[in-house]
Amino acid sequence: MMTVSRRLGALLSAGALLAACDAPGPPPVPPTPAPTASENACPDGFRLTAGPVDGASGLRAMALVLENCGTGPYTLEGFPIVRVLDDRRTALGVTVGNGSEPISSPDSWDAPAHRLTVAPGGTARARVLWRNTVTEGDPVAATYLSVAPAPGAPERLVTPDGGLDLGTTGRLAVNAWADAG
Repeated sequence: MMTVSRRLGALLSAGALLAACDAPGPPPVPPTPAPTASENACPDGFRLTAGPVDGASGLRAMALVLENCGTGPYTLEGFPIVRVLDDRRTALGVTVGNGSEPISSPDSWDAPAHRLTVAPGGTARARVLWRNTVTEGDPVAATYLSVAPAPGAPERLVTPDGGLDLGTTGRLAVNAWADAG
């Protein structure tokens, strides 16, 4: 009799666990696709990546790094074109300005924009700044940046480590491209 009770208890427990597994949960996050052969071949002559996010007292900074993975020089002039996207890759209503102000006081990253030629294998950098200031309203949390190195250039999706905690400011600042040399 004791054996039957134990078996019945085990079956009921297993049934409850299986029923819990059938309960609806959050939708799965689609996997990040592996790079295709054409992406590895660098068809547009550049790769863009996001550096680590550096944060202190609500001010956040992150480098955008452009690598010339092509066979010829890659010319940049001015500022990267940046759009802020959510986890579904939908553009958010965030104002992106050129230069550190009004996010932060000007500093050495605020050198005037100039023409920059990146040799094959070379890199250039731009800085992205934002504040995690929360006043009124709902804070904005972004997952991706869509970045074009220059007007008319192909955009690339970059994923900042930890996302972008923009608070309620609705602003982001971008510094001009500089030699990462």
